[in-house]
Amino acid sequence: MIGISEHIKKQIESYSFKPLVYRYGTVTGVSDGVVWVDGLSGRVFGELIEFDSGAYGMVMELMENRIGVVLLDSDDRVGIGDVVRGSGIVCEIPLSDGIIGRVVDPVGRPLDGRPYEGKVLMPCERPAPDLVSRRSVDTPLETGIIAVDSMVPIGRGQRELIVGDRQTGKTTIAVDTIINQKGKGVICVYCAIGQKASTVANVINRLRESGAMEHTFVVVSSASDSPAMQYLAPYSACSAAEYFMDKGCDVLVVYDDLSKHAVAYRTLSLLLHRAPGREAYPGDVFYLHSRLLERAACMSKEKGGGSITALPIIETMDGNISAYIPTNVISITDGQIYLESELFHNGVRPAVNTGLSVSRVGRAAQPGAMKKVSGSLRIALARYREMSVFARFGADLDPATKALLDRGEKLTGLFVQKNGNTYSLSEETALLTGFSKGLYDAVPTEYLREKIPDMLKYLRDNIAPVMSEIDRTGDFDAHMEQTLSNAIEEFLSQNGGAENNKEADKETDK
Repeated sequence: MIGISEHIKKQIESYSFKPLVYRYGTVTGVSDGVVWVDGLSGRVFGELIEFDSGAYGMVMELMENRIGVVLLDSDDRVGIGDVVRGSGIVCEIPLSDGIIGRVVDPVGRPLDGRPYEGKVLMPCERPAPDLVSRRSVDTPLETGIIAVDSMVPIGRGQRELIVGDRQTGKTTIAVDTIINQKGKGVICVYCAIGQKASTVANVINRLRESGAMEHTFVVVSSASDSPAMQYLAPYSACSAAEYFMDKGCDVLVVYDDLSKHAVAYRTLSLLLHRAPGREAYPGDVFYLHSRLLERAACMSKEKGGGSITALPIIETMDGNISAYIPTNVISITDGQIYLESELFHNGVRPAVNTGLSVSRVGRAAQPGAMKKVSGSLRIALARYREMSVFARFGADLDPATKALLDRGEKLTGLFVQKNGNTYSLSEETALLTGFSKGLYDAVPTEYLREKIPDMLKYLRDNIAPVMSEIDRTGDFDAHMEQTLSNAIEEFLSQNGGAENNKEADKETDK
């Protein structure tokens, strides 16, 4: 007992009283989710502000004698004369490993009906890694989409924009990429910004049905949320990705979409009385997205070796990629995948326009097997697109031109994939090996498209060791290439590909 008394006395003697000092202000104006506060000096941009009603806001405008605060949630209880208290902390999101498989809002509140508690608070905005902390992008991030992996390769740590008109399959490419990361050690984040709640629910259901939620979590700010929450959503998603990157993990983040993010920021800026610029956007709209996308990086081994790959999505109007926001994001990212409405309506899905799509990381992030079979694809496709314009006029074509158009049609047919039907590296390599070797020249295009699933199954069943070795090493030698070619020839001969082509030629002659 004596020991306990002495211990308590020591605690009392060493106790120091540190008063908590709060600064209070007064609401002087409320309008459309924006609150003006006087008498609350010493605030910082992004700081959380608490109102008497229990509502929270975020500082978005700093003036000499007043601050502009945007409400994170719609709250009609905030009125003129209310007392406001500064919190001294910037907006943060609670994080833990348990967030995987969950659906949360930009401030970490669960939206899937189950409790969630984060162990670490990370600020929603954080400076991008410096140049010394980064390393070159050299590891492929396989999308499972043959048109992308062969001609617009994406590497871990890259920023690749997906741009196109409404309803051209932008979200589909992003979701298929997430699904294709199953079992590859990549954690995925899908960030929905300003989307309809029903659209987001469909995406989440598709991820759950495919088993992708085992390595994915979703950050949602729907169209019914306040502009402040839509503004905050991508930064919160990036902070969540950085939580795992700091642990050495590879992370993929999809921002769907940054067009609506820019519109939300424009709304807030106009309500905060900022001077409008081009298309009524504020002057710092470029910095809005650059400070977000620059946080995607491939870190050096000394910094843990993790990476964040960003797939921002931008919606265009009538294919105009030279509009303000698209050109801004194109200049920030390391390339773009351009989806064309005309191709989409012609049944070429994914509707990737290979002429306007580019990856500035290029073949540095492409497996050796893909490098060997995809070298001349872009040239072949460009020549096909050019000659197909002349073929529309019904002019007489020489045999060489007919052969070029036929090969172009077959290559386009290889690039057609259904939603969720992603290919492994070995399957993509096999399909392109057959094309580069001319094995499909005697096969009708429609017949080839119908038989692709059967052919891939035949290859997996009959040359499984070769397919597994390509997937494991990412490369193949001359012997393996010959084995692939022989297996494809055997499948086509067993399934009558050449005979079907002869029958098609007879019908054409008639």
